[in-house]
Amino acid sequence: MLKERASSKFQKAKSIRVKLFLSLCITIIITIIFLVIINNLVLETFYIYNKKDSVKNIYDDLNNKYNHNDSYSEIQDFVREQSSRNNVDIYIRNPSTNEILTNSKFKIENIETFYKLSNIKENAKWRDVLYKSENVVIKIVKDKVTNKPHIVLQGVLDNQYELYIRTPVSAIKESLRISNQVLIFVGIISVMVSAIIVSIVSKRFSNPILELNGIAKGMSKLDFSKKYVPSDSYDELDELGISINMMSERLEHTIKELKDNNDGLERDIKEKSKIEEMRTQFISDVSHELKTPIALIQGYAEGLIENVNKDDESRKFYAEVILDEADKMDKLVKQLLELMKLEYGKREFNNSNFDVVALTQEVIRKCDVMIKEKNIDVSFENAEPIQVYADDFYIEQVLTNYLTNAIKYLQEVNGKKSIVIDIVEKNKEFVRVSVYNTGKNFTDDEMKAIWGRFYKIDASRNRENGGTGIGLSLVKAVMNNYKNKYGVNNKKDGVEFYFELNKAKD
Repeated sequence: MLKERASSKFQKAKSIRVKLFLSLCITIIITIIFLVIINNLVLETFYIYNKKDSVKNIYDDLNNKYNHNDSYSEIQDFVREQSSRNNVDIYIRNPSTNEILTNSKFKIENIETFYKLSNIKENAKWRDVLYKSENVVIKIVKDKVTNKPHIVLQGVLDNQYELYIRTPVSAIKESLRISNQVLIFVGIISVMVSAIIVSIVSKRFSNPILELNGIAKGMSKLDFSKKYVPSDSYDELDELGISINMMSERLEHTIKELKDNNDGLERDIKEKSKIEEMRTQFISDVSHELKTPIALIQGYAEGLIENVNKDDESRKFYAEVILDEADKMDKLVKQLLELMKLEYGKREFNNSNFDVVALTQEVIRKCDVMIKEKNIDVSFENAEPIQVYADDFYIEQVLTNYLTNAIKYLQEVNGKKSIVIDIVEKNKEFVRVSVYNTGKNFTDDEMKAIWGRFYKIDASRNRENGGTGIGLSLVKAVMNNYKNKYGVNNKKDGVEFYFELNKAKD
């Protein structure tokens, strides 16, 4: 019980919602820490230089006003306005009359900071000088009474009036402390709000993924009842859901068809003594051959669900692999069903007269790409039409299986690499069709085993080029239905497959 609870908690910790919440919280915390550090390192310096520019601008504006002969009341209003807006004390002294214009509550007798122009250069050597020019020095000094730092401007206007401006900088430390407290408070609130937002937003993404996971697990257990319902946004998850729905429908249709035909086979079991053995073999073949594609489908589906690949191109590739494996399963099951119908005599043939020479030429033409790719010399010298009586659809399958097998297993022997197709009239009733290819001979055991289902001479052949291994089983089933001869013979430097057909009826 405790183990199950621990496992459940571990699964929850791995969930997308938890990961998203933790990622967002960590991002917020790092951002707040970064802002606090920036505040402590930059804000005070920025404030000081901003204040420096402010007092320098006041100096420039006063210069302009005096140069434009503004009235005393206009200048006095300007001083009050700038004092109130920028929190500065301004003193302007007329050296001729010792008249002082100020907004400060301090008496001028308590200020010992008026300097002549000749003393500005000496003052500019002080350590905390922020700005200096011929007529202006801006520096940081400590008040003798309060011992608090101030930004001080000392200068001489163009009309030779002496100017003294000062503003305290101690307020910035209090502002910095309050700013840091606000940032921390905002960070705590952001974490709390993010928990709510993540809970809401993550459902939009995690619920469809969990739904797709449930559908995929059901499909792995051959339960196709669940279907994905796309949203109105029609995003990548909806496209994936639609692809899985298509795959589910194909598999469901194929399995249903398989079950329906299996029901028919079970009814025939009562009539045929070997049906039980054949049914057991059929189920074994199906379970063996479908195991790999179903495992691939489940693996790629789980990869999509776990969001292994985040880009759209990779997700599309995974969906295409799933659909391709579904198509292969569909093709394999249909071939198996066709083979079973042929073996049980449940398939009706549409027999008619047709030219087997023309049919052979058409089969060679369809395989022309494979022939040229392997640079094979194919010899077929029959030119005159030969009429036979059979179902041309199944005879084309037989010929195609023989020719494609000859191409796959052809080998160069004594400098020769060739395929020879020949059609001869054996007697008044039968026509013999043979396909010879250079290569190694079969052993006695191989000559018997090749007609069985899923048997392959080369067991190491890959899934793409190896075929399903039921081609020769279809040949055997078709020929048994016609009760005509078929087989394989070892020849010099190669092997020859053959089958016989009934001559055409008048």
